[in-house]
Amino acid sequence: MGMRRDARERAVQFLFQYDLNRSEDLDQALNHFWESQRSAALADEKSEAKWGEKVELPPQTTSEAAERLFADPLIRGTLERQDELDTHIKKYAKNWDLRRMAVVDRNVLRLAIYEMLYREDIPPVVSINEAVDIAKKFSTEDSGKFVNGILDKVKGDLMRPARIVK
Repeated sequence: MGMRRDARERAVQFLFQYDLNRSEDLDQALNHFWESQRSAALADEKSEAKWGEKVELPPQTTSEAAERLFADPLIRGTLERQDELDTHIKKYAKNWDLRRMAVVDRNVLRLAIYEMLYREDIPPVVSINEAVDIAKKFSTEDSGKFVNGILDKVKGDLMRPARIVK
């Protein structure tokens, strides 16, 4: 799995957590999230940590820094434009109340629609493929179909080409 996929998965995990337990201080919440991700990864590697024991984290690796560098703007952009993104979801998710939609699916859709609308360096088809795979991994097999259907309709409304020629 590539760095960008890992970063998107972390972004969805943060958005899920933030959706359920919104914090007053986004910077603090992001720092805590990334530290907890590193702590969990270190605990998996060592398997020696005991309950309540303080774990010393080594310096951040370049791959961890790159992952955060890609994910943080996605997270911030998604949160800044959440109302607009939700409007797009509601437009195409017929007979679905946004609050009753699976939290994972809702946040996968928000992230992918943000990428499609505001990240010209990412082709919309890439955003869709990544979102479908992440939905399948963290939600259900049916979530992949649901996410794909909504995002395909959003892609049809885009006013930019599928790929930017450099």
